[in-house]
Amino acid sequence: MINLGLIGVGYWGPNLARNLNNTENAALAWVCDADEKSLGKISSGYPKVQATNDLTRMLAATDLDAVVVATPAGTHFEIAKQVLKAGKHALVEKPLAMSGDECDELIDLADSKNLKLMVGHTFLYSPPVLKLKEIVGSGEIGDVYYAYSTRVNLGRIRKDVNAMWNLAPHDIAIFINLFESAPVSVSAKGITHIQPGIEDVVFMYLDFPGNITVHVHISWLDPGKVRKLTLVGSKKMVVYDDANADAKIQIFDKGVTKVSNGGAESFTSFGEFQLLLRAGDVLIPKIAATEPLKMECQHFVDCIISGERPLTDGVHGKQVVRVLEAAQESMKSGACPVEVKL
Repeated sequence: MINLGLIGVGYWGPNLARNLNNTENAALAWVCDADEKSLGKISSGYPKVQATNDLTRMLAATDLDAVVVATPAGTHFEIAKQVLKAGKHALVEKPLAMSGDECDELIDLADSKNLKLMVGHTFLYSPPVLKLKEIVGSGEIGDVYYAYSTRVNLGRIRKDVNAMWNLAPHDIAIFINLFESAPVSVSAKGITHIQPGIEDVVFMYLDFPGNITVHVHISWLDPGKVRKLTLVGSKKMVVYDDANADAKIQIFDKGVTKVSNGGAESFTSFGEFQLLLRAGDVLIPKIAATEPLKMECQHFVDCIISGERPLTDGVHGKQVVRVLEAAQESMKSGACPVEVKL
């Protein structure tokens, strides 16, 4: 039985508490938050869980094996470092830290103590994204030409980080997972409307190995909530629409086929082939309705027990942060491309 602790019980904390409390082979034992009101709400719902506003006291507890960090992004590094130094496994909400160097320090610290370090890129545990990974890996859509995603809504407007650091980790993590590689370069344009110095609209271009270009649109200022990703391949195209309850994944048998005029299989000039547009069936695979956060929490506990490397380990978390760092640098330089230094 793995005894779990939760640091930060505000906006996302109640969802984590519920799932941690229902994770197999584990139990929620401690919660910690500086805000007494938030702490009181959690305590009333979980009376057997020890609640405190003293982080030092919690981390010194002998009945605590692992901790989930769900505090503001700027505090992730320092708190996660305290957790690991105390000998506890750590699951840190995204982003893992605010710089790649901080991520490296956490990775080295976890390795030196033989502890699990995991980052909360929740969408990688969602059944639609798992299905998307399966589709890309199978070669069903052929070579990926390009992809784009839109993650916009009206609010929740943050004061501690911009819209990119708040929302883009989801999409960046998904694309890194799908293509099994980090992008080599990124360019980004950020626009500030509401709060000085905090971009609320961001447009990003990511260049992945294999000549794959990805566009990501992030915004807190949009009339509707959109969570949509499109992949265009040489054989088929696929759309992942997280807001569509009935058809989260749609596979389109659409594309462009080269048809030989002379029957030859190879083409040496434009005149030897015609371009034929193909529009076939649309397949909507059945997707299990499993809560991604539940799967993420279970994966964290399973990795602690089995010793396996988490899907979203510290290295994966660092890759996402390095992309965000490069994108932030690009925004400051007028959207010039910046190399992603891993």
